Amino acid sequence: MKLINIGFGNLVSSDKLIAVVAPDSAPVKRIVQEAKANSLLIDATCGRKCKAVIITEDNHVVLSAISCETIQNRTDESEEQKDE
Repeated sequence: MKLINIGFGNLVSSDKLIAVVAPDSAPVKRIVQEAKANSLLIDATCGRKCKAVIITEDNHVVLSAISCETIQNRTDESEEQKDE
């Protein structure tokens, strides 16, 4: 199991990631609202603006203050270390 830093000392398991999406579109905003209503929302922004929404296998939704591209780079680095 590899953990990916999503900002401010918060970590997510790379094995559980389904998608990392930008929070701007209406469908993503709806997913966030539904997760909040169902107590499946994890806010890891530490009071900052949300720049990425992470969706996990077990339908949890994680908000992150770092960009999708940064999370992608960290995931790629994690995969490279896994191969070594």
